[in-house]
Amino acid sequence: MSQDPENLKKSAKEHSKKLAKTGMELGEIQFSYKIEEKVTKEYWQKRMNDFKKYNEKGLEYYNQAHSIINLVNNEEAQMFLLRISKFRQLSTTLSETMEKIKENPSIIDPKDRQQSLWSKEIKNQITEQSNKCLRHEMDMNTSFREFYEKHLKKILE
Repeated sequence: MSQDPENLKKSAKEHSKKLAKTGMELGEIQFSYKIEEKVTKEYWQKRMNDFKKYNEKGLEYYNQAHSIINLVNNEEAQMFLLRISKFRQLSTTLSETMEKIKENPSIIDPKDRQQSLWSKEIKNQITEQSNKCLRHEMDMNTSFREFYEKHLKKILE
């Protein structure tokens, strides 16, 4: 905390307003990590587009959260930056798996009794990767909330 208290408070309020606005926009997107067993290319293309839109807004949100953390504690900001990087990595992996399913939607068909080992692996991957993304986002949000309660709440009051 190298800034004087008044400048810090002013900067924190400005960043907080931007974060709240982006958070509202992110909430309006309403993306769900729940995997549905739909077998059309159109569904998976829409799903990929929705995820891309959600992911871009999510990265914007987490980068703004990082900026607020960085106002107060550089070390914790660096740790949060690592979380953002992991979020980006998990999102990329999930997108790549969605692309595989879009190219061959029968992978996800629950009625297909003769699925190849490859199809079963892809089907398991999409579920696993979705769960990892969801858990990681929950952890990031918890981390930011704890930081907010511990450091920012006092500054913003």
